[in-house]
Amino acid sequence: MKRTRRFERVTAKSKRPIHDDDDEARPSQPSDSLTGTVLKPKKSKSQLQTKPGSIPIPDNPPEKMTILPFTFFQIDALDLAPRLLGKLLRRDDVVLQITEVEAYRQNDSACHGRFGVTARTAPVFGPGGNAYVYLCYGLHTMLNVVADKEGVGAAVLIRSCAPVSGLETIQQRRGQKTDKPVLLNGPGKIGQALGLSTEWSNHPLYNPGGLEILDGPEPEKMLIGPRVGIEYALPEHVNALWRFAVAGTSWISAPKNTLRPP
Repeated sequence: MKRTRRFERVTAKSKRPIHDDDDEARPSQPSDSLTGTVLKPKKSKSQLQTKPGSIPIPDNPPEKMTILPFTFFQIDALDLAPRLLGKLLRRDDVVLQITEVEAYRQNDSACHGRFGVTARTAPVFGPGGNAYVYLCYGLHTMLNVVADKEGVGAAVLIRSCAPVSGLETIQQRRGQKTDKPVLLNGPGKIGQALGLSTEWSNHPLYNPGGLEILDGPEPEKMLIGPRVGIEYALPEHVNALWRFAVAGTSWISAPKNTLRPP
């Protein structure tokens, strides 16, 4: 696929520090549905270190890390998506590092915003930095980060994460006693690990308390590819390279063979 000027601008930005995966069209995969030096924190029963060279782990304990400000999210979803890689999601004792995302933009035939403002989609038209949480197949809770200015209708789907702390809580919520990537390699799994429900929609992720997004080190390299499960969309949106993942980590979802270096 010929790289557009728009994508070239995005990949260039990604070296600085929608949500839709509309899996409602793919019931066979219920769990499907952004730099620095590697610093090794002390391990505990509730903390898991990812493999060296895959993704940096922050040196500071999560409780001392900075919550990303409101202004961080006031940009196009296609710019926000790669910038979210390496950032941290925190709720209570659970901290997850974001390893894979998808951008869903205004006037995107794969975005929930295409339906306009409804009871379900209203949160995605809120201000950037809010959460948009929807239920897939009536079972799986999908977390999205709203992007851009209020009224735009765009967001970034959190597809996969790696655990940083709270491993036992994650395992309990997931009902799966493992520390392998299967624990968090899908958007439905992220919502479950964080204990989310649709009541978290509109929650400001930039305010202390509840669910927060913390600053974190950018990955040294990333992969790009087409989004997953959007066969119903227009061809230009099906083929758009708006899926972003950390390179060199196993904490990403399937399919992996559609991802490549930018």
